[in-house]
Amino acid sequence: MPLPTPHDGTAIPGQPSAPPRVAIVVGGLRGIGRQAVGRLAADGYAVAVGYAENRDEAEAAVREAVAGGGRAIAVRADAADERAVAALFDAAEAEFGGVDVVVHAAGRMHLAPIAELDLAALDDLHRTNIRGTFVVVQQAARRTRPGGPIVTFSTSVVGLAFPGYGAYAASKGAVEALTLILARELRGRDVTANTVAPGPTATHLFLDGKD
Repeated sequence: MPLPTPHDGTAIPGQPSAPPRVAIVVGGLRGIGRQAVGRLAADGYAVAVGYAENRDEAEAAVREAVAGGGRAIAVRADAADERAVAALFDAAEAEFGGVDVVVHAAGRMHLAPIAELDLAALDDLHRTNIRGTFVVVQQAARRTRPGGPIVTFSTSVVGLAFPGYGAYAASKGAVEALTLILARELRGRDVTANTVAPGPTATHLFLDGKD
């Protein structure tokens, strides 16, 4: 699924240069989200990095993007907090002029057999993975400019059904259903919505707590 090609900033003789296309990456501090920030910045996008905690890591992600020749800002926003997410979109629009790409990479994972899972962990997964995705794509559906993609993240475990992943896979199954319905609701807007379902990936989320 190719992203729209951003303007490279080169001025056309006799015409003002076009502003850069703008991306919001929610969960851009580590793992897949951090890689998305770097790639988008390298490809010429201005990037707003949304993060829930750890200002130092957010500033490091911004420095990396800027060092690669891009433009970036960090904005604190809990993905499940609708006011904070709206403020993140406000900040991207105020700083860069609009929103063209939304990548929602924030997520949590708790592993346990269904019979043993603490329901507080289930609630935590629901808040971040389901409510957080809903809140982010709700703003994205309202604000993404024509020609832009909205990208969410699921997991291959939805199909593989490994024991111990019941709560996590259920939350990501909800993300897949939500994203497909969003894509149909956006028909005619020239805005796409897709879910990426990675297999095992060497990120903190995947490796934490494993041998």
